Amino acid sequence: MTLDRSFIERNRASTQRIRAMVARLSDEELRHPVGEQWTVSVVLAHLAFSDLRVMSLLDATERNRKLVFPEIDIAVNDISTPLWAAIPPREAARIAIETAETVDKRLESFPPDLLEEISAYKDRWVVRALHRDEHLDEADKALKR
Repeated sequence: MTLDRSFIERNRASTQRIRAMVARLSDEELRHPVGEQWTVSVVLAHLAFSDLRVMSLLDATERNRKLVFPEIDIAVNDISTPLWAAIPPREAARIAIETAETVDKRLESFPPDLLEEISAYKDRWVVRALHRDEHLDEADKALKR
């Protein structure tokens, strides 16, 4: 099976969306609630965390030349939320952008056979836009309220 390489442009677009959102929002807007416990900056910190998780998966998979993924469940988000909330909003924004750029570049040049194996297991680990856009949509919706 040949992996659809359109993920490269989709990932770049979602990274640009993060950058554009951060550029247009004030520090107060970065503190705006998104749901009961999260803020826009927590969304950004979560995206950075998630991209770092994918980087860990890419590192382990490349090193072992087969799919290796970290056992992380939903509890990690719940445990991490207070820590993410403590990150100053602009710093969370910076980390989200830098991490998205780093994982985008890594995915673009990752060995295709391993990338296909990762994608077959969980497409969201390759098409980062799927996860990013989901949370960015939530943040945009919350900001419009």
